[in-house]
Amino acid sequence: MSMRKKLVIAIDGPAGAGKSTLAARLAQKLGYINLESGAMYRALALKALASGVGLEDEAALLALAQGSRIELQPASDGNRVRLDGRDVSQRIREPDVTDAASKLSVHPGVRAWMVARQREMGAQGGIIMEGRDIGTKVFPDAEVKIFLDAAPEVRGDRRFRQKPDGSLPPEAVIAELRERDRRDRTRAASPLVPAPDAVIIDSTDMTIDEVMARAEAITAARQKQKAATH
Repeated sequence: MSMRKKLVIAIDGPAGAGKSTLAARLAQKLGYINLESGAMYRALALKALASGVGLEDEAALLALAQGSRIELQPASDGNRVRLDGRDVSQRIREPDVTDAASKLSVHPGVRAWMVARQREMGAQGGIIMEGRDIGTKVFPDAEVKIFLDAAPEVRGDRRFRQKPDGSLPPEAVIAELRERDRRDRTRAASPLVPAPDAVIIDSTDMTIDEVMARAEAITAARQKQKAATH
């Protein structure tokens, strides 16, 4: 960590908390790279679905991962996600891939492979990574750790509003989020919990601008502290 010129910022939290929006806006503000860990799991999930690999078969999933090339390329309108050289940025946001990613992410071997790739990407600092175990497992030495949370009903409403087609009623979206929370918080490998030194932001009654201002203040304080020690 002492070799980094810029910070590593870890943003963790449950589905629908607003992690992706905060990471994207903060990265743009700071001139940092936004590396979405969730996009990496989704890319592997897409390959598993396309390859017919069972989401419960950890050995097969790990073999699939080891033969895959997943790249995140920063762009002005958000990351481009490439899987084995093919742009899958839009496809991986679809519901079947998102659900599959949650299921395969419970496997310790798959998570270990992902963590190794993520650490390679963030070794030099100047990055923001959002996910569910960034501050606890991927970058436990991150200079800034934020745990972004919100009530399930609020997160469900946000997700519903993101789907203008109305494919699922609000109560169904909330039910899905509660089930995802249960899986994420109770899995054996890297369960969803705040890091001991994370700053918890409950965005239930906050606007994105208010969340952004809070995150900026946390980061600025850490930058000032880092500069004072060098």
